[in-house]
Amino acid sequence: MVLCAGLGTRLRPLTNLWPKPAMPFFGRPLLRYSFATLKQLGVSEVGINTHHLPEVMEAVAQAEAKRLGLSLTVSHEAGEIQGTGGGIRGLKDFLSQGTSVIVNGDVLFAVELAPVVEAHEASRVDATMVLLPMPEGEQYNAVELDDARTVRRIAGLGPGGERLTNWHFTGVHVLSPRVFDFMAPTGAIDINRDVYVKLIEAGGTVRGHVLTDSDVYWSDLGTPQRYGATHRDVLFGQVPLVRFGEASPFSGMIRHGLSAWAHPTARLGDARISGPAWFGENVTLGKNVRIGAAVSLGNDVKVGEGAHLNRCAVLDGAEIEGGRLYEDVLLAPRGVRVAI
Repeated sequence: MVLCAGLGTRLRPLTNLWPKPAMPFFGRPLLRYSFATLKQLGVSEVGINTHHLPEVMEAVAQAEAKRLGLSLTVSHEAGEIQGTGGGIRGLKDFLSQGTSVIVNGDVLFAVELAPVVEAHEASRVDATMVLLPMPEGEQYNAVELDDARTVRRIAGLGPGGERLTNWHFTGVHVLSPRVFDFMAPTGAIDINRDVYVKLIEAGGTVRGHVLTDSDVYWSDLGTPQRYGATHRDVLFGQVPLVRFGEASPFSGMIRHGLSAWAHPTARLGDARISGPAWFGENVTLGKNVRIGAAVSLGNDVKVGEGAHLNRCAVLDGAEIEGGRLYEDVLLAPRGVRVAI
């Protein structure tokens, strides 16, 4: 399951156009990367939940599932959003047939999940949380582990213990069906603070699977600044995109010079390109356009004559007025412009 019901408040006004997992990232809905990760694991059936802009979210998910040959189950949350626990509960019938993998739809996580699932099933625990060292300078709620890598406290909640260490939760869980026994039957619930804490206090076991390998990349794209930082990481080669297979944004692209990539349908004209830069399907550049460093132009983007872009991410369908400098911004259709 990929969790797709969030409101994306920190990314407004961009999320007035798309639900966060449907937002374009290098010409692909962010959801494609999550689906590709699950496909690499061997998953053939995937579910999502919807709430914010549900028709958009479902249409994107249907298209991406078809692209990857996955069957799709959708749970719509009408009225009150149900939280991460409630979202999982909404697909109980789908998920409770055996081991299930849950992924947050608003992160870019380049990882191989097969060893995580194998370790979960071998340990016979109720749930596994995939963890990383706490990112420097961030203040995410900590998951606290004991010496046996058993979760003892989450966001300050739970029985605790001695010599606990703090870790960062990636948004990926592996669940056994017993987890559903600890979910309230109705109402909004959080899988971590409500369900797992209750399970642990009742004697159940949540295991922490710690990843420290240098080839693992994780980023939360939940704010414009983090979106921008992740965008730059991709362009400067900091993300092991091989994890996504054909879903990599560089798959099928043509190399231009040392540090630019373009879809075969992109029309670059006489643009001066420094790069690194990325040009999606049907991009059209006017005369005398200058492209600086860390620039991506999504599918169907049009750039007017004499525009100069530097450190910009331009999302699918945007039309950029010519004769101006655009720097350190996220640009989207309907004139949406957000500093990064």
